[in-house]
Amino acid sequence: MYKTGPFLLIAALATAVLAQAPSTYQPVGTMSQLMISVIYPTSDAVFYVDRDEPKTDLQWNTLANQSLMLAESGNLLLMPGRARDQGNWVVWTKAMIDAGAASYKAALAHNLDGVRAVNDKLYASCVGCHQQYRTNYPGARKPAQ
Repeated sequence: MYKTGPFLLIAALATAVLAQAPSTYQPVGTMSQLMISVIYPTSDAVFYVDRDEPKTDLQWNTLANQSLMLAESGNLLLMPGRARDQGNWVVWTKAMIDAGAASYKAALAHNLDGVRAVNDKLYASCVGCHQQYRTNYPGARKPAQ
């Protein structure tokens, strides 16, 4: 039987080094800019799909691209320095990602009912998150003091 002491020490040191490795993420915009410039326009494309229902391949592709951007923007919300916590922030963000991904798949299939079907889930993820994390949002929870 060999001694595990040196192996445990090496594993612990390697873990510590990796945990302190600098992030390759480079946030450019603020949270407000990300919401206003990326998330609101792409979520509006899903929320208001009935205002101008896609009919042509170009319109369906545009909706699919907006849905894809919506889903992927959730990953930006989870970046170090942007995620407010590892609790509800992650839950609400993953719900937004799932809704965007479902809308993307539906738009690729030219399935208007499929896009409509994600509206309630997307709305719930937005409102739930805003009520907890956005100050002065109607129904916002007051931070604990």
